[in-house]
Amino acid sequence: MKVTILASGSTGNCIHIQSGNAGVLIDAGVPKTKIEKRMNEHGINPVTDVQAIFITHAHGDHIKGLPLAAKYKIPIYATDGEWKCIAEPDEKDGLVCPGKTFYRNSEGFSVTAFKVHHDAYEPVGYTVTDGEQKVSICLDTGKVDVEMIEAMRGSNIYIIEANHDVDMLEQNEKYPGSVKARILSEIGHLSNDQTADALRRMVKGTGERIFLTHLSSNNNMPALAEGTVRRALRQKGFEAGRHYHLEVV
Repeated sequence: MKVTILASGSTGNCIHIQSGNAGVLIDAGVPKTKIEKRMNEHGINPVTDVQAIFITHAHGDHIKGLPLAAKYKIPIYATDGEWKCIAEPDEKDGLVCPGKTFYRNSEGFSVTAFKVHHDAYEPVGYTVTDGEQKVSICLDTGKVDVEMIEAMRGSNIYIIEANHDVDMLEQNEKYPGSVKARILSEIGHLSNDQTADALRRMVKGTGERIFLTHLSSNNNMPALAEGTVRRALRQKGFEAGRHYHLEVV
């Protein structure tokens, strides 16, 4: 399974996942022209390599590029709650139901949604499998609960938010208290420590690939996020490059 992270962060998120002839986008949060440019740079054809676009939630940094779907006639999948911010009721394409596999092709490529905790109507994360490998995508969420762990467990590839370092956020004088409280809440964003704890509970040390995504440009640094995860996995006896592979994007 090939994973290409086309955009990550508060300015926009977009991930392409492909196995054989099947390919999907998870979110389209940067302008259509940027998605096209980045797909072209990675040899991804929007006509043949994107059969559907799956939306985690309808905040701007996840749906800004949805005109791409209209241009290439790509169906959009989202929960009923998130469709409220995407289109009129009679314009819905695919409806996502958390906990159920709702997209499957003849080659065994399938996508399943799971509930997450964010200040949106009905946000979700996704697992994608081709029968041999499994990818989990967990972006905006304020916490990782048992049900989310079970949904993602056993993945070969984890794409997970590591949004902020708590100390950096609390000391950031440019952020009002209300914004800090939202980010730190259970419907906000994951801290490095929360992400590290979740990965510690899921990673088995069998060579999994981990992508830390959606880092705040104001309240985090790649070295902090990476170091926090490495320390957590070292407690299980796992070393980066040997038991797992870690990348910050």
